[in-house]
Amino acid sequence: MFLHFDQGKLLVESDVKFAEGRSMEALPLDEKINDLKVVLKVEDFQQLLDALIRRDYQVVGPTLKEGAVVYDSLTRVSQLPAGWTDEQQAGHYSLKKRSDQAYFGYGVGPQSWKKFLFPPRITLWKQKSPGEAPEPAELPQDAPRYAFLGVRACELKAITLQDQVFLTGPFIDPIYQARREKVFIVAVNCGQAGANCFCASVGSGPQVTQGYDLALTEVTAAPEAYFLVEVGSQAGQTLLNEVTHRPATGKEVAEARQVVERAASEMSKSLATADLKDFLYTNYENPYWAEVAGRCLACANCTLVCPTCFCTSPEDVSDLTGQVTEHRRRWDSCFSLDFSYLHGGSVRPSRQSRYRQWLTHKLGTWQDQFGEIGCVGCGRCITWCPVGIDLTTEIRALRQAAATLTAGTETNPKSDER
Repeated sequence: MFLHFDQGKLLVESDVKFAEGRSMEALPLDEKINDLKVVLKVEDFQQLLDALIRRDYQVVGPTLKEGAVVYDSLTRVSQLPAGWTDEQQAGHYSLKKRSDQAYFGYGVGPQSWKKFLFPPRITLWKQKSPGEAPEPAELPQDAPRYAFLGVRACELKAITLQDQVFLTGPFIDPIYQARREKVFIVAVNCGQAGANCFCASVGSGPQVTQGYDLALTEVTAAPEAYFLVEVGSQAGQTLLNEVTHRPATGKEVAEARQVVERAASEMSKSLATADLKDFLYTNYENPYWAEVAGRCLACANCTLVCPTCFCTSPEDVSDLTGQVTEHRRRWDSCFSLDFSYLHGGSVRPSRQSRYRQWLTHKLGTWQDQFGEIGCVGCGRCITWCPVGIDLTTEIRALRQAAATLTAGTETNPKSDER
């Protein structure tokens, strides 16, 4: 592996491939290795965690903490948010009890899996004394070995989008690569849609289709609750062999399918994406940007909870002796005034220009970079916006404003005063 530095980022030459091993199987997988569907009883669910722990995985999954469903280390299924669900609206999030004991009966919380693969703050390299060559702070062999439990379809799509950012192109980020190639993914199909979900309209959910090792569908309406399990990799099959299970009946497969179909039918929000890039490019000076900017606080909540945003800034620190220097990378946001600072000042001094940059990149220029939009429809940016700005609503309003301007121009064309 050949490390070098470019614009404050620790990088590796792109000809370095993923290490040999099981990680290759869980990264983009076009088809499931087989169509086998099996049933895992709720009382046997702990066996799945035990099997992962025996393989030295650090299991990370949903749990209740400080009034929200967050992702944290797990060793027991009793740590999962059984019997709890969430209520989400624009600018609102709360928890309430369910009528059953579903383990995954909630939407998505404020955190995403991004924080484990692309840490919010990390030391890239350090130099122990002047004149010595810098050395990377995290070596690939030291990367944590995570097993993600409860990854939703939109979140799995977000991981694949971040793969495009960090694992394709002329450079590969070795820190992300080392963490990503070791991860084991247990996905969960959604059984309900949150009020801010719109994954179905952007093609990222609510059913997982690829990129997982095992996929679960939790069925709670039957006389006996169970998980329908699908296998997405050889590693997933090997692990499943250590867990008590049985073949699913046709009735159980149909019940699981209905769970996902119900979640899709519950979505009330949508985002039309067909001509979105060209529309945004031709409406760069639309006056409606000023209207939404008047409500935006530029607090950066939307970018911090977003599972695909990847803006960072470098910082250099030294110890009190001045003998050890560290070069760190931390999450930043395009809503920060200093993020676009160049010599002489920020190139985006107004909230209007920064909001426009965020939305136009997420839904427009991202397509030029990576071939698809950078939004997965999880709705986090809507839920955690303090003033309840809803990007699906803003896009519709922007389209309406553009149509009004066009109609006004056609009705009252400006005279040629030359």
